[in-house]
Amino acid sequence: VQLQASGGGLVQAGGSLRLSCAASGRTLSSYTLGWFRQAPGKEREFVSAIRWSGGTTRYADSVKGRFTISRDLAKNTVFLQMNSLKPEDTAVYSCATTRIVWSEITNHKRYNSWGQGTLVTVSS
Repeated sequence: VQLQASGGGLVQAGGSLRLSCAASGRTLSSYTLGWFRQAPGKEREFVSAIRWSGGTTRYADSVKGRFTISRDLAKNTVFLQMNSLKPEDTAVYSCATTRIVWSEITNHKRYNSWGQGTLVTVSS
């Protein structure tokens, strides 16, 4: 699976951005797509994930209620709508795919294919 992430940018605190992750190469019916982020000097952390079949979602506590993950089956694309952004959301955001069990989806080491990151900068 090839992934292409886009949609990052500079936004003021309280603003919104929508990230996109377009997938190609094979059918995604058995995959979970995840978003991770990495801030300078910090470890990569889980943000959100969606199971392609059925649309089950999961969020990190730090973004719950502010971010929404969704998918467009026809476009083979996953979106991450980010509202009420905070300076601490500043990071490089990357999307990835996996077929591991749902209980392990927060572990970035279990993901196989990664798209290039997109930078999100939230100014205070």
